[in-house]
Amino acid sequence: MPSEPNAASRAVAALVLAAGQSRRFGSDKRVAPLPGRGTLLAATLATLRPYFPELRVVIGPDDDPASLGVPADVITLVNPEAPRGMGNTLAVGMQAMQRDSRAQAVAVMLGDMPWVRAATFEALIGEARADRIVRPTFQGVGGHPVVFGRHFWPALSRLDGDDGARRLLREHPQACIEVPVGDAGILKDLDEPDALAPS
Repeated sequence: MPSEPNAASRAVAALVLAAGQSRRFGSDKRVAPLPGRGTLLAATLATLRPYFPELRVVIGPDDDPASLGVPADVITLVNPEAPRGMGNTLAVGMQAMQRDSRAQAVAVMLGDMPWVRAATFEALIGEARADRIVRPTFQGVGGHPVVFGRHFWPALSRLDGDDGARRLLREHPQACIEVPVGDAGILKDLDEPDALAPS
């Protein structure tokens, strides 16, 4: 864990998407407890904090940040139309980023992925540029977080419904940098309660 953010990490912010309905999980997975780590969402945020000094989370209109385990000093954004889908939630976050962030790139993370390793964050930050899309891969499969350079923020701000950011990767292959990592955590999210078991 770094003792203080370096210049590269200061240029990269993190945006956590946590406005989902957890339909497949059967209850609000954001408050599912991880032993010794608090709620699932709190654990995800804690994983990111040492590497992304600018950290934001997008939640739904009826959510209470404290109940979800969001620290008071984390920038919390509310998507009033969260049921429209993840693309809409990402757009809300990116609209705020465009207004007041000076970062040159943003790592987009899901709120149920607290297993990503420190070395992965460091590798992604090292490759981030304003004109790049950087994503980690594990055994050839792309995962999260995906780091979008500032050049792509306007397109992210226009997403809607469940239309996520994959289209940007398809439309800009020349800008996409894949970073192979030995980290299965980039693929592991929480859709079923059984996934809480240690891997």
